[in-house]
Amino acid sequence: MFDNQLKQQHEFNKLHKRLRRQVGQAIADYDMIQDGDKVMVCLSGGKDSYTLLDILLNLRDHAPINFELIAVNLDQKQPGFPEHVLPEYLNKIGVPFHIIEKDTYSIVKEVVPENKTTCAMCSRLRRGSLYGYARQHGITKIALGHHRDDIIETLFLNMFYGGKTKAMPPKLLSDDKTNIVIRPLCYVKESDITRYAEAKAFPIIPCNLCGSQDNLQRQVIKEMLQNWDKQHPGRIENIFRSIQNVAPSQLADQQLFDFKRLEQFRIEPTGHEDSAFDEQIIPALARV
Repeated sequence: MFDNQLKQQHEFNKLHKRLRRQVGQAIADYDMIQDGDKVMVCLSGGKDSYTLLDILLNLRDHAPINFELIAVNLDQKQPGFPEHVLPEYLNKIGVPFHIIEKDTYSIVKEVVPENKTTCAMCSRLRRGSLYGYARQHGITKIALGHHRDDIIETLFLNMFYGGKTKAMPPKLLSDDKTNIVIRPLCYVKESDITRYAEAKAFPIIPCNLCGSQDNLQRQVIKEMLQNWDKQHPGRIENIFRSIQNVAPSQLADQQLFDFKRLEQFRIEPTGHEDSAFDEQIIPALARV
């Protein structure tokens, strides 16, 4: 029994180090957090946001820069929501926090037809409330708990149902240019977060508004990716890497690449036309 406990502790230590390394690498790669930042961690009560807060707290205590963390939860007034859970947990670990109380639940139920998914409307209302709080309280970064799987699922959702090659960026300037959103878990697998949350015994609060809905499009995509991962190990990693390595000239978006001006750059064959095209014309035409 003692040996088993040692093994479990060893496995957890490896997992914790991996998550710290991946989050730290993401922060460095995308310059997510700078010295003096006031970072608002959006805490929903789910495994992802608990893990995000826990890893950021650990990194803050060992980082070469100084930054502040505040946990913010939006109480959407869902029936049966255990209002005491998050305050008790955050007080226990000594993290400053604020609970925003806004009845978005009633709005969603009134606006969204019966048997339709509420996620899109709920997300918009939630985002508006959190953005507003950030503007009013000097928040410089808004940290969300989206992980690598969320990003890949969003890519396929937009492709299959929206006709767009679009995912979730690791770092985003809001449409009104007043908030910067960061996703420090963007390199982290959901399965690792699940294991970490179980080991840490976070007081998980299920989402009864949208989490209980059946046949969501995202769930269909998730199952597809899980099957791919079983049948073709490494495919998910390659998909994520493809998001980081985009070649605008090899797609068809006229806003990203000026296809109409290609003729201006055409040269007479010299035997080296391929290299001339790649090295000189592509940078001049790309609009990214």
